Amino acid sequence: MKKGFDHEKYLQEQSKYILERVNNYDKLYLEFGGKLLFDMHAKRVLPGFDENAKIKLLHKLREKVEVVICVYAGDIERNKIRGDFGITYDMDVLRLIDDLRSYDLDINSVVITRYDDQPSANVFINKLQNRGIMVYKHRATKGYPTDIDTIVSDEGYGKNPYIETSKPIVVVTAPGPGSGKLSTCLSQLYHEYKRGNAAGYSKFETFPVWNMPLKHPLNIAYEAATADLKDVNLIDPFHLEAYNEIAINYNRDVEIFPVLKRIIEKITGKESVFKSPTDMGVNRVGYGIFDDDAIKEASKLEIIRRYFKTSCDYKKGYEDKETFLRVKMIMEQLELKEEDRRVVLPAREHSQRLKEASNTDICPVVAIELQDGTILTGKSSNTMNGTAAAILNAIKYLANLSDDLHLLSPLILEPIINLKTNTLGSRYSPLDCEEILIALSISAVTNPIAQAAMDKLPMLKGCIAHSTTMLSRTDEEVFRRLEIDVTADPEYQSVDLFYNN
Repeated sequence: MKKGFDHEKYLQEQSKYILERVNNYDKLYLEFGGKLLFDMHAKRVLPGFDENAKIKLLHKLREKVEVVICVYAGDIERNKIRGDFGITYDMDVLRLIDDLRSYDLDINSVVITRYDDQPSANVFINKLQNRGIMVYKHRATKGYPTDIDTIVSDEGYGKNPYIETSKPIVVVTAPGPGSGKLSTCLSQLYHEYKRGNAAGYSKFETFPVWNMPLKHPLNIAYEAATADLKDVNLIDPFHLEAYNEIAINYNRDVEIFPVLKRIIEKITGKESVFKSPTDMGVNRVGYGIFDDDAIKEASKLEIIRRYFKTSCDYKKGYEDKETFLRVKMIMEQLELKEEDRRVVLPAREHSQRLKEASNTDICPVVAIELQDGTILTGKSSNTMNGTAAAILNAIKYLANLSDDLHLLSPLILEPIINLKTNTLGSRYSPLDCEEILIALSISAVTNPIAQAAMDKLPMLKGCIAHSTTMLSRTDEEVFRRLEIDVTADPEYQSVDLFYNN
């Protein structure tokens, strides 16, 4: 995809702006909105953006930074899943700690927010403490959000234990939204001012982009990404009144701003320096855009991608109908069609031909678009599923190998299928993407042609794909690791219930 974003310029602007905020205080509590690592949404809508830009920025400031991670006890209790990794929020906290440490960042602690003695939360707390991680428990804040006098008192924020910190920038992050980051920041401000320390609060934001038009596809793509949260972009009325300047924010920040401003003023005992919710944000992403047309095109493709994901999640019961209809409305608002994603039609047409030829209702097909624009397909068979077939066809093409050539001998595949079905008792005999790639890697030891194909796997990075049926979690994970952006029609691969998840 054509680049439209200058990653280096963004890093310079953002780090400069953060340091300007720090200079006003002894300590700055910096709430991180969005993903701290692997921000794939930003990478997709801003071609040229590094998905780890935020963590690399913090790495540059690591001498001044320590990190507090928040996780809502209720999300631990109900095993909430982070969709892009397929892991629960508590496991994502562990992954986040490991990743932050790999960038030489100090982990101060983990805060369990809105803690109410949930059994699963207690197990997680024990797990962290047994590994030497400091844990704080914050219960629901009494009086929040209307009773400011109670909130800003020893009965409100004062009930929370004070988190001991030592560096001028305290980054407060979380696995996902609704984790209690803002409450943790304000609780710390309360304790800091009781101790006579001049502390401040800011929010590291990426989306919506405040200095882009309200109806720009980039900002609309953010609405599609947060449809489950019912976020709506709007013109910041407080910013317009204070500065006579249009700035874009979203409903939750605008709605809570008057309360937040009063809480900060109550804590500090003086008028807030923030005149609008946009003021609170540290967001320079708009200054990194150099090709608006490229950004618009990428954002439209992301909206279509979100539509497919939401459709599948709705089919599986993970999303409600309101969320699905909201994303569908966004598609219609921009006059986008499913087929605008170029791989969709070839996959569906091939599947339809197979259905007519075999007189069956379900014929899974996966289509992959390579970097040169070539679209290849793979169909499910008794030997392998459509994802595996599409991957093999793609790397054969990239290695200039004949399409008729079999990379994997039946002598290798048959024992694996036998192990899978007869020994391990699987009801589904075709090999999935991971199983086929393992078999290919074994073949490559003695087969130079298989090795030549294996060597082309990195060239699939950045390609897009579409499946006419929903993928298994294993296949989704393989595509994610290969960095292939895949979507699927909201159709199951079979009529099975338990064996088709």
